[in-house]
Amino acid sequence: MYKLFLPVLFLLSTCGNQTKLEVGQIKTPKGEILIWLYDETPNHKQSFLQLAKNGYWDSLTFNRVIPDFVAQGGCPDTPEGFNDPEYLLEPEFNDKLSHEYGAVGAGRDDNPGKLSARCQFYIVQNKNGVHRLDGDYTVFGKVIKGMDVVDAIVNSPRDSIDQPLTPISLDVNIIKMNAEELKALAVNK
Repeated sequence: MYKLFLPVLFLLSTCGNQTKLEVGQIKTPKGEILIWLYDETPNHKQSFLQLAKNGYWDSLTFNRVIPDFVAQGGCPDTPEGFNDPEYLLEPEFNDKLSHEYGAVGAGRDDNPGKLSARCQFYIVQNKNGVHRLDGDYTVFGKVIKGMDVVDAIVNSPRDSIDQPLTPISLDVNIIKMNAEELKALAVNK
């Protein structure tokens, strides 16, 4: 589950406990989710960091929740979210990054270039993964704490377009964690 996360923990343990790394934090009414952001997708990682630090998502919600599929947050599925060049990113596909349980990916429409709408993200909630999305959508992170929260989010009552009946607000931040804190999360999984 943490195949790319564990080597980083090993590297950190050799560097000492003083090194602090940036981790995505999503606070919701249902609890906290922590996300490891992959260096293998530098543009998507940087985009997430920038939007989180700017408070972009803090007035938005998880707007699409589907059990055994994904919890999607950020801008709703609107033309603006898919057409504004400021919010589009070239895909960063990586064979080592797949749509497994807890994977964090970038939303997009059906554009032929498979450009990501950086204002949207989703978390894979299907325990078997959603591998039909591999190579079509960029995976740029992994939930390292809070999949129980994601499970609760996708199982919220929803309408016919999979929008939660009670909005699930987002408070997205970047926190700094050291090797000891990150190892404790991995051990407690």
